[in-house]
Amino acid sequence: MSGKEKTKAKAEQVRGKAKEAAGRVVGNESLTAKGRAEQVKGDARQAKEKTKDMFKH
Repeated sequence: MSGKEKTKAKAEQVRGKAKEAAGRVVGNESLTAKGRAEQVKGDARQAKEKTKDMFKH
C-alpha cells in the first residue's frame, strides 16, 4: 500500500471515529452518521490499496 494512501485511509478512519463519538456524546444523529460514513470511506480506501498491492506481486 502506498504510504500516502495508507495515511489518508487511517486519517479518515480516525476522523470518522471522532465524529461518531462526538455525535453520540451530544446526541447529534447527523454527526454520528457522518462519522460512520467517513469510517466506511477510509475502510474502502484501505481495501482498495490492499487489493492493488496483491496484484503488484
